[in-house]
Amino acid sequence: MTNNDELFPLVNEAGDIIGSATRAVCHGGTKPLHPVVHLHILNDQKELYLQKRSLTKDIQPGKWDTAVGGHIDFGENVYEALFRETKEELGILEFTPEFILSYVFESHIEKELVFSFATIYNGIISPDNDELEDGRFWNFTEIENSLGKNIFTPNFEQEYNRIKDQLKEVC
Repeated sequence: MTNNDELFPLVNEAGDIIGSATRAVCHGGTKPLHPVVHLHILNDQKELYLQKRSLTKDIQPGKWDTAVGGHIDFGENVYEALFRETKEELGILEFTPEFILSYVFESHIEKELVFSFATIYNGIISPDNDELEDGRFWNFTEIENSLGKNIFTPNFEQEYNRIKDQLKEVC
């Protein structure tokens, strides 16, 4: 099975599964709503870990993004996807996620139901070099000074602006 053949659930805005479609269909411009998970990782220094997306990604290659972001596979629940993606992308096995919010994000080629979480983590982070170009902790001032400069993905910027106060409280 190729990357484009991955099967994602299709959902309504309440998160109820109403069908399925491949990655190629979900990212092909017809915009069927499909669920994703995001994990914001903060450390004790009140910094936020961001990943730099691989240059081989089909959407927003080379941009800085949420620490963990990934699709929920068909047959998987939100928490299973969150822990799978965190292990795959950063090698983190144990963490306590705190649910922040869910919302619909729409770009010119896709529409996602985002389930956003945060956690405090001070352990070893081992980014997957196939998935990620780079990763590091940023302080909030550094992030805010870089907004709107084509450094971050549009999804990260929109989500950060929605939840920055909540993220600062998690610290």
